[in-house]
Amino acid sequence: MLTARGPQRFSVSGTIDGPGYYVTDRRAAELAGGVRTIGLVLGPDADPDRVAEAARRVVRGDGKVLTGAARDALAPKQDEMTRWIGGQVLTAMALLSAFVTVFNVSSTFAFAVAQRRREFGLLRTIGATPRQVKRLVYGEALLVGVIGAAAGAVAGVALAPAMTGLLIDAGFQPAGSEVSIRWWVPAAAWTLGVATAVAGAGVASRRASRVKPLETMREAAVDSRPMTRRRWATGLVTTGLGAACSLGTAFAGADGMVLLVLGAAMGLTAGLTLLLPGLTGPVIGALTRPLARRPGATAVLVRENMITAVRRTSATIAPVLATVAFAVLITSAVQTTQSADTTRQAAAVRAEAAVVPRGTPGLSDAAVARAEGAALLSTTLYGGERRVALPAAGVTPGFERAYGVRAPRGNAVVVTDTVAAAHGWREGRTVTLTFEDGRTGRLRVTAVVDDSMPYQVFLPRELVRAHDPSALADVVYRTGAGTAALPARLGAREVSVAAHAASDDAEEDRLVRVFTLILVAITAGYTMIAVASTVLTATAGRVRDLRVLRLSGATPRQVLLTLAAETCCVVALGAGMGLAAAVPALFGTAHGLRRELGLPVELSVAWPPVAGVVAGCLLLATTATVLPARAALRRA
Repeated sequence: MLTARGPQRFSVSGTIDGPGYYVTDRRAAELAGGVRTIGLVLGPDADPDRVAEAARRVVRGDGKVLTGAARDALAPKQDEMTRWIGGQVLTAMALLSAFVTVFNVSSTFAFAVAQRRREFGLLRTIGATPRQVKRLVYGEALLVGVIGAAAGAVAGVALAPAMTGLLIDAGFQPAGSEVSIRWWVPAAAWTLGVATAVAGAGVASRRASRVKPLETMREAAVDSRPMTRRRWATGLVTTGLGAACSLGTAFAGADGMVLLVLGAAMGLTAGLTLLLPGLTGPVIGALTRPLARRPGATAVLVRENMITAVRRTSATIAPVLATVAFAVLITSAVQTTQSADTTRQAAAVRAEAAVVPRGTPGLSDAAVARAEGAALLSTTLYGGERRVALPAAGVTPGFERAYGVRAPRGNAVVVTDTVAAAHGWREGRTVTLTFEDGRTGRLRVTAVVDDSMPYQVFLPRELVRAHDPSALADVVYRTGAGTAALPARLGAREVSVAAHAASDDAEEDRLVRVFTLILVAITAGYTMIAVASTVLTATAGRVRDLRVLRLSGATPRQVLLTLAAETCCVVALGAGMGLAAAVPALFGTAHGLRRELGLPVELSVAWPPVAGVVAGCLLLATTATVLPARAALRRA
């Protein structure tokens, strides 16, 4: 078996129904750094409170007695990190869902009101007041919200166990996690759903209340005034705020960069959506001018239909724009940040190669001795007023060649800026630290280094080994000549420094990639629902146009080809505008990372998921256009 000292031979004396391997107490004392936990198994008639009180009298100030839910403190640190990441995933899902839902409801209601202008004009003609029309739209939104939110709450409760299973399989929750349904969660979700529906219908209700009675006489589908002054002003201000956030990403620190990127995406997406009715005509006119010179009526119809019915075109573009913008931004920002982090880790080490574990959780002393380099012996120290856990590493003299920092000797430690600031430690001060075996020691801070270092505390390797016999090295950086061939039994292999930097946080990177795909799937799912509903509504409102085309001599195939070509152009325009909304923030992110790290960071766009989202929008929109139009032509 591979121990911290190297491969050792053990004799199997028996088997037991339990996990792992079991050794004698003497052997365990040699391999591990002391007793960390004592589990008390209570008899059937024992009183847990009395046993806990008796245990406290025994341990006194040398330990803590944990009972009930407090035993969660014994969970592995990795489980705690996994739960934290899972919580971040669920929070981001909820916030992003709320924003996209309000966005979709607003655009859908706005288009529905535009489609029903004659209906509202007729209501005004027979005496309805603007306030009554507004209440009508709000009432519809409230009814739809109540029904939809109730269905969503019930579906959420039913699907929660399956979602938990997916989170466990993906690594966002520890194995054994279970769902605990509380009544107020679906109630709060239902309330939020209703509020979202009503809030999304606010602008549409005001527009409906302004419809004049003479709108009943309107027959043309030409949008004479698709934009109001207030919408122009709101759209320009929102776009300006998004652009300001994009510019801010180039000069913000790592903490503020994420918020500015999201602000840029939301601001530019919402701003361009508000400006779409005013931009659609000129942009489509400029881009489709070659179609006007092509022979045949199909190209002309595609171009003029998009330019004439500006509201319909912009309502279809809006969800595609949001889908592509968020897909590009989320995936590319994460990919760019991960690439920058890999570059930072590789640039921080001055080494020829790295010796890393192969099929083992770490490198034993035998592998470290064979590798001959700067080794990092991983352990955990506890210090500060609250005895917080501090990731630490024992280092060899080669540490100075690899990182340019003098290796600590004797009872000395090197700490990072964050630790020094949090606990008031400074160079030359003596601090008290607790080791893995429970013993404490007074160590002198000999240097304070920046936070780019892989650990928070560094101390001599011999000191770590004396208090933590089971500690394993994470990596050995070879700073000199080549290392002799490493036997397979040592569980080690040599890779480049860049390859080690890329794989150092492989599990965390995998979780981030899965997290990114979940957010993209949620965003695309919500916005694609809006794409389908908008296109279906638009197609249903064009039945009369389809009949006119048939009476004018167009074949069913020509009509369907015209609609499909129009949908393809609209999706392409929405995808282009979505890319334009995301690119400024991405360039700002890359520039900010270059400025902060002082390293060449290139913008990395995740094209495969973006292409998949665009293809999904195109397929869904074309299907939602052609199938109902085909059915309408058959009825005609």
